Amino acid sequence: MEERKKRAIENHKKGYNCAQSVLCAYSDLLEIDEEVLFRISEGFGLGMGMMGTCGAVTGMFMAAGLVNSSGDLQACSSKPETMKLIKELREAFKEKNQSLICRELKGVDTKKVLRSCDGCIEDAAEIAGKILFPQQYKDENK
Repeated sequence: MEERKKRAIENHKKGYNCAQSVLCAYSDLLEIDEEVLFRISEGFGLGMGMMGTCGAVTGMFMAAGLVNSSGDLQACSSKPETMKLIKELREAFKEKNQSLICRELKGVDTKKVLRSCDGCIEDAAEIAGKILFPQQYKDENK
């Protein structure tokens, strides 16, 4: 998992936004070309573009959909289970960081930074690994 978090931080240092940093760190496990993931998540940085939901969290949520969706365009049958995953991811991130909102995490209004962007990226990458890829997480942490 440390390598996954390191990859996400390296992505950010290369100029990827927070969502891209997290989502692209899992391109191999998602079995989707990193360029495709990069393009899909481009508009979701800076707190989904305007300091709303943290981009790292958004990247984690995108990964959940990619992992869990049935892709059934007619029935949308996997949506309830995906939403349970989103809730689990959301609660884990919020428990660790007190907020999911970029401007709150960065202390824009309060001047009290709850977590840096790199910290949010590391946390989201780790939480995604534990919840979305539990077997991979276990194997990497033996």
